[in-house]
Amino acid sequence: MTQIETPKVVKKKLFSPIWLLPLVAIALGSWLGIKSIREAGIEVRIHFPSATGIDVGKTLVRYQGLTVGKVVDISIDDDLQGVNVDLKMDYRADPFLNEQTKFWLVTPKASITGVEGLDALFSGNYIAIQPGGGQSHSFFEAETNAPAIMPGSDGLVIELTAETLGSLDVGSQIFYRQIPVGKIISYHLKGSRQILLSAFINKQYAHLVKTDSQFWNVSGLHINASLSGIEIKSESLSSILAGGLSFSSSDESQIAENGHSYRVYDSQALTQGGIEFSLTASQSDAASTGTPIVFRGINIGRITDTHLTDTGVQFTAKIDKDYAQLLSGTSHFWLEGADISLSGIKHAGRLLTGSVINFSPGSGEPKQQYTLLNIAPDQDTQSKLLLSLIADNNPGVGVGAEVRYKQLAIGKVNSVSLNQALTGVEYQIEIWPEFTDLVNTDSYFIPESALSIQASLEGISVKTRDLSTLTKGAISLIQGPSKTVARNHAQLALFLSTNAADDYFDKLTQFTLSLTSPDGAGLSPGSPVYYQKMQIGQVNKVNWSSANENFDISISIRDQFKPLVKTNSVFWRNSAITVNAALSGIEIDVAPIQGALKGSITLGLLDDDDIGSQTYLYESKSLALAQAKPISLTFPADVKLAAKAPIRYLGHKVGAVERVTLNKDLVSVSVDAYLYGDYAQHFTQEDAEYFLVDAQISLAGIQAPETLLSGPYIGVKPGVSSLKRTQFIGEVTPVVQAKRDWLQFTLEDSNLGSIKAGTPIIFRGIKIGAIHAYQLADTGNSVQMFAHVDGKYRHLVNQTSKFWDLSGVKVDVGLFSGAKIETGSLETILAGGIGVVTQQQTRTSNRLGSGASFTLHQKLESKWLTWAPVQVSQK
Repeated sequence: MTQIETPKVVKKKLFSPIWLLPLVAIALGSWLGIKSIREAGIEVRIHFPSATGIDVGKTLVRYQGLTVGKVVDISIDDDLQGVNVDLKMDYRADPFLNEQTKFWLVTPKASITGVEGLDALFSGNYIAIQPGGGQSHSFFEAETNAPAIMPGSDGLVIELTAETLGSLDVGSQIFYRQIPVGKIISYHLKGSRQILLSAFINKQYAHLVKTDSQFWNVSGLHINASLSGIEIKSESLSSILAGGLSFSSSDESQIAENGHSYRVYDSQALTQGGIEFSLTASQSDAASTGTPIVFRGINIGRITDTHLTDTGVQFTAKIDKDYAQLLSGTSHFWLEGADISLSGIKHAGRLLTGSVINFSPGSGEPKQQYTLLNIAPDQDTQSKLLLSLIADNNPGVGVGAEVRYKQLAIGKVNSVSLNQALTGVEYQIEIWPEFTDLVNTDSYFIPESALSIQASLEGISVKTRDLSTLTKGAISLIQGPSKTVARNHAQLALFLSTNAADDYFDKLTQFTLSLTSPDGAGLSPGSPVYYQKMQIGQVNKVNWSSANENFDISISIRDQFKPLVKTNSVFWRNSAITVNAALSGIEIDVAPIQGALKGSITLGLLDDDDIGSQTYLYESKSLALAQAKPISLTFPADVKLAAKAPIRYLGHKVGAVERVTLNKDLVSVSVDAYLYGDYAQHFTQEDAEYFLVDAQISLAGIQAPETLLSGPYIGVKPGVSSLKRTQFIGEVTPVVQAKRDWLQFTLEDSNLGSIKAGTPIIFRGIKIGAIHAYQLADTGNSVQMFAHVDGKYRHLVNQTSKFWDLSGVKVDVGLFSGAKIETGSLETILAGGIGVVTQQQTRTSNRLGSGASFTLHQKLESKWLTWAPVQVSQK
């Protein structure tokens, strides 16, 4: 029987995923369409005079080397005045297509000033674009030439005015010290008499253009011919061919801004800085642009421009800045040419070079306009300034000698005579009227030398003057800072040299100090005083003081360095050359040349907390910085001390020997020495002891072996007295400096034998002490030996101790007992020694007291060998 299956009911879906495909296709197509329309480009039309060099589909549009479009069509414009070039621009160029945007055709072009469009020579002509502002635009008029300032250029744009263009053209270079720094970018007429040029200065050189810069034409060749010869100048080859400008600037002026205007001069001579003014005359027969202005034979200015006026001729003149102070309200100008007379021709050179404009100074504030006279004005009615000059002696200046200022004659010497006190020379001089304002109340004068030779490390400079200076001499005026003009019969100074004047005025602003020194060698008046190798003063005088047997040295310090002299200041004398040799190397310090020749002093500063000396001159820098205190020692003449030998305490250096001098008695030497700083207070007590330390060679060894290499030195033992002194008698025998824990006592014997300082005291074969000194007893019958036992062994010696001589070899020969030989160790055989043995244990009752004394036995008694008390160390 067949079984029938139950049918399944499936619900139909309302949305199938297959429908997403059309939606995606529609969205993608829309995006591609919009993108295609957006990136299709922007159509732009440019009007060119002609289509020469432009090809459809080939000529590109570039902006700073980047292609931003291309030519798609060329057509003739409706007026037949040119062609319309249609461009398809990149859609990203839309923000730059505005009213002020410029287009021009770039083609290779070579000229005298250089080559332009060199890249177009290889890639073909192209249209360049310079973005501008304004509203969006689609039609443009092409530029005939490329803009003067290309896109991306950065620099300074200035304006220049000139009367003629000459050889200048667009592209002509602008030079600064013959380095090209910019160029002319355009020019046009300004009115009917001037040409206005625009110039571009590259950014890296823009700071060279100042508000007072002077520009002049350097085009072509400049030829200057005179009786002295022919001078030819040119800036560069390009300036000869294409023209050019050059300029100069001062360091003090402000940097110019865009648009600043300048005048272009015909030559550099007309640009010299100074003061500018006008001269008026009825005619210009003998004067023209370039005519020099002369004062006492020196060119101080020139005519820079000439203008015709209703009443005659007006000249623009300029006096150089070095002489600008000579121009005043009452100055005079007059024409002067060659003077031909029966006696000869004066100023014959002017027959070729032309007349000059002569000048005379005056007084008062300068004016803007003066009258050019035909003859020299009468100045006899003007008063002269009469002065008296005082000098220590006559430097060769005679009557009639010129008085000069900046090598210009401003007066003369009327008389030379001794003063009333017959201690100096007095001069009567006159200053001519036009120069009276140059002399102030604090002015002074110095003589000029006909021949001046200055030698230095840089070389030798030789200067000569004229014949008048050689025969009569001359004096120069040095103006002072005062603004008060000197009056008639004022008395001023004539110094022998500039250095003498400087020294005189320096002393007026200096303060003095007095230093004492045991040695004044090498110092003299004028010796410099240095701080950090810079001169801050000098030595005034050096005197010997018999009262304290020292040299008194007077020095002067300039006022500005006065703060350096304070409580921590010290002074020391410099050596011409100082050599410090050590294992680490050799250090050489050379004094300045002046100080090496004349001797010198240095001012130094200690730490702020230290107290220096402002009245003592130390022998060296090391002694000064160590605050050394001088002392004097006397030793026998046979000591082997030398300068620089150290003074030591327990091995530590506390001072040094400065010099050793043999006394007149020929049996002793005087030792000048120093103690360093704070050490002095410990070793200048009245009972301090100084002694010689030298190598002692014996069978027992060598004492002070270091002196074999370094030489003997001085040892010192501090005292306890409260009284001070600086002069001591030195001992040849070393003074033992007792330690606090030593147990000291005295041994006595009839003879010293082989005992000496350093002989050891031996207990059971171990050294526990030593003999440190000895002397003959007051009675003369015995020898006293001063001994000590080290602190850690002091419990081994008391009143029951016995001492015997261990030195050498002892032989006892008996008739029946035979020979008996006693010896110690090899060291005691060679160097000697003292044995000790103690009978009882050390207690309070048998301890050694001050001044304890023992007899030194010649040999050991046999019963002593049985003593063996138990000794307890007392620490």
